[in-house]
Amino acid sequence: PPAHSCNDWIGPPDKHSNLRPIIFYVPPEESPLERRLREARQEAQACDQRFWARHNRTFCQEKEEFIYSRLKAKGLEVRDKTGQKATLNAEEMADFYKDFLSKNFRKHMQYNRDWYKRNFTITFLMGQVALARALRWLRWKKKNTGS
Repeated sequence: PPAHSCNDWIGPPDKHSNLRPIIFYVPPEESPLERRLREARQEAQACDQRFWARHNRTFCQEKEEFIYSRLKAKGLEVRDKTGQKATLNAEEMADFYKDFLSKNFRKHMQYNRDWYKRNFTITFLMGQVALARALRWLRWKKKNTGS
């Protein structure tokens, strides 16, 4: 982002996680509480990036292995005569998706628990920052109108 920007910047989707990374704006006079909030948001983003990159890599690898094994069982090659990649029908792929989700259920549950904890912390910090800003604004207003 340009040096004069005062906003967060959202990038294009990451090729591994499919999540859009955020470059967080750092205000010049960031308070310690605002810094904690920004760092919590950055850590949450990093955790999400790691989880989904790993998950998507595993998903793609297992999907390719599943397709290969099913094609091989049918006596088919991975590519047809024209060079096109052979595919399975939706019903056959549904078996893979169901199996993959069942096999990774615990990972998803743990990710969801961690996600909720991180986002509760972020929401709590956002409330604290909003309150601190409101109090700062009220003190400023009282000082400038009461003199």
